[in-house]
Amino acid sequence: MCTPLLTRRQLLFAHAPGLLLVLAGCSGEADKGPAEVRWGKENCTYCGMIIDNPRFATQIRGGEPRKLWKFDDPGCGALWLDKQSWGNEGRTEFWVGESETGSWIDGRDAWFVSGQKSPMGYDYGAVKQMRDGGLSFASFRQAVIASGSRTQCLPALSLVQGKAD
Repeated sequence: MCTPLLTRRQLLFAHAPGLLLVLAGCSGEADKGPAEVRWGKENCTYCGMIIDNPRFATQIRGGEPRKLWKFDDPGCGALWLDKQSWGNEGRTEFWVGESETGSWIDGRDAWFVSGQKSPMGYDYGAVKQMRDGGLSFASFRQAVIASGSRTQCLPALSLVQGKAD
C-alpha cells in the first residue's frame, strides 16, 4: 500500500493562498466600466425602485475604492451624483443605457434627449450622436438638478438613515 506524500489537509493548506488569489480575482468586481445588471432584481441607489429597463439604466463608478452604484433612470443618477463630494472628479464614470438599443455608453460623451418616457419621469434618454435639442452631459446634469426630484420617493439612503433631505 502506498502512503501519500501529502495528506488532504496539507495539500489544502499548501494551495490555499493561491486559491484565495484566484477566487479574489474572479469574484471581485472590476474597478472600471459598467457591470452586469440583474434586471428586475436590483434596486436604484437613489429612489429604491427596481432596475428593469436597459434603455434608461445608469451606473456610476467613483469615489474610493471605485465603488459602483446602479440607478433606474439617468435623472436619479444625476441627482445622486450631485450629492457626492467626488462627483466632479475626472475619474468618476457615468454609464447609461443608450435609449434606442439599451447598450452601455459613456454618459460623459452621450447626448441627452428630452421627451423620452423614463422610469422615474425625468424623461431624458441618452444617445451616441448629437440630435436637435440634445443636451451635453454637463447641461443634462444642470437641467435635472435645477428641476429637482420629480418623484415622490425619498432617496433610498435617507430612508435607511432615518432622515429626509
